[in-house]
Amino acid sequence: MQTQSRYHTPEESVPEEPTFAESALKRYTPEEYLRLEEAAEFRSEYRDGEITPMTGGSINHNRIVGSIYAYLKFALRGKNLEAFTSDLRLWIPTYQLFTYPDVMVIQGEPVFQVKRTDTVMNPCLIVEVLSKSTQNYDRTRKFKFYRSIAEVQEYVLIDQYAIEIEHYTRLEDNSWRLRDYGSDTQSILLSSVELEIAIADLYEGVNFDLQDLEAAPSEEQAAT
Repeated sequence: MQTQSRYHTPEESVPEEPTFAESALKRYTPEEYLRLEEAAEFRSEYRDGEITPMTGGSINHNRIVGSIYAYLKFALRGKNLEAFTSDLRLWIPTYQLFTYPDVMVIQGEPVFQVKRTDTVMNPCLIVEVLSKSTQNYDRTRKFKFYRSIAEVQEYVLIDQYAIEIEHYTRLEDNSWRLRDYGSDTQSILLSSVELEIAIADLYEGVNFDLQDLEAAPSEEQAAT
């Protein structure tokens, strides 16, 4: 999941109703955020009163998300487990956080936020595909937020720039074990859903050369 900072210049006019362009200027209640989110053309994350708009993902990001979602969706049929994409919002009341994980799995029936059918609270597995702008957040504060959900048993971070996966599993004493994967010949065992996935399948179609194109300046930029 990727986010970007928003700013407000003095020249901007202030509309009658608040917009996301003004979100950095004030703190919002969860109810205000949800009202704005319903009318917005793009999604944003809510963190304890602050609203952070989300950017679109790269093509490799989408390929990885699509691969793991498709694999989970098919493999979990009939197992009382269901996979969801980032279209579904997650609410973490302990930290007053609304966010959109790249992929979630829920066991049994979804537990919805009160009076909502678009916001859940009980994933057992969360997957995030790392981007350069959010990887530190995904590894630190966001992981802390996810750990506060009692149902969450596994957290998987997938690098889109190289074959690197960080797999966190909750142990019986509530500590977390980390396993690193760095080869497409390996497989990752997701114990919370009793499923083994070949890492090569997760990275199917991913072109690592594209990151060089993203980082390279355009002709106009190089000329300045």
